[in-house]
Amino acid sequence: MKRLQIFGSTPSPYTQKMLSLLRYRRIPFDIHWGNVKQRLEALEVEPPKPILLPVILLNDTQNRPVATTDSTPIIRRLEQEFSDRSSIPDDPSLAFINYLLEDFADEWLTKYMFHYRWHFKEDADKAGTILPLVEFEKPLAEEEHKQVKQFITQRQTERLWVVGSSNDTAELIDQSFKRFISMLNKHLIESPFLLGERPSSADFAFYGQLSQLVKFDPTPRKICHDLAPRVVAWVEVIDDLSGLSLDSKQWISIEASPKTLRNIFKEFGMMYAPLLIENAKAVENQKTDWKTEVKGAEWRQKTFSYQAKCLNWIREEYALLKEDEKKKVKSFLEDTNCEQIL
Repeated sequence: MKRLQIFGSTPSPYTQKMLSLLRYRRIPFDIHWGNVKQRLEALEVEPPKPILLPVILLNDTQNRPVATTDSTPIIRRLEQEFSDRSSIPDDPSLAFINYLLEDFADEWLTKYMFHYRWHFKEDADKAGTILPLVEFEKPLAEEEHKQVKQFITQRQTERLWVVGSSNDTAELIDQSFKRFISMLNKHLIESPFLLGERPSSADFAFYGQLSQLVKFDPTPRKICHDLAPRVVAWVEVIDDLSGLSLDSKQWISIEASPKTLRNIFKEFGMMYAPLLIENAKAVENQKTDWKTEVKGAEWRQKTFSYQAKCLNWIREEYALLKEDEKKKVKSFLEDTNCEQIL
């Protein structure tokens, strides 16, 4: 079996998402750390534009390697090419719920991760110190390390607008994160994974963001240890599920899903869903920024075109469901406020 070639970075939540999924699915891979652009050019492979981590080489129709990004469609392609230990539920309605959860993780949980890493001085200092040491292939001299640290820290703090993080939204993000990890902590009493006894792609998406929030960044790490010890333990376990036996392990049915799962959707419905819709309106109306009210406070953010695509993809996935499957989804999402994104 040919080994996948992956280019990434240890502090990248999406790199961690893909590595944990590949370990679980027992898909052979080689991981390449360091400067992705230089590594790809050395292989005479054109880098993607923009370069988003991780980058995975996948063959095109003429069997030529193409540098590919965006973890969610990559996971679906791997489902077609590798049949064992699937990460997508068999039931289409549950698979759609899984798709929603994966999108929430990739697009909302990342707001937590990016906010904590670069909004607070202690966290930004740690990230600015460590990231240059893991992203460069050669050891950095002290003076060069200081310069790179300053460059990365300034670049990333100036990009906090991408996730909507600001002094005005900091309290909203912080409170949402605390509610979310408390809800996930309760859900893990009911179920070892999000959708039952075996992990889905959404579990690995959650893990990608939480691998940083629980393990790397000082402020959210303390919050997690204080409020959600089960989440801390879960992150340790899900890192490598290659040895997990799937004998008799099943996903839940959407009708029998525990209340704790719907509570997580209520948090997303309260925070993420309305922002997703307002952002899509701003893209459609060609606005450069937008604002809305969330929990009685103002959320202001620059327009992010990629998340408008995410909303369209969600609606396309929903449109593929049969009528009885749509009814199951609607029944599950009722009163979560997530119905509006359909």
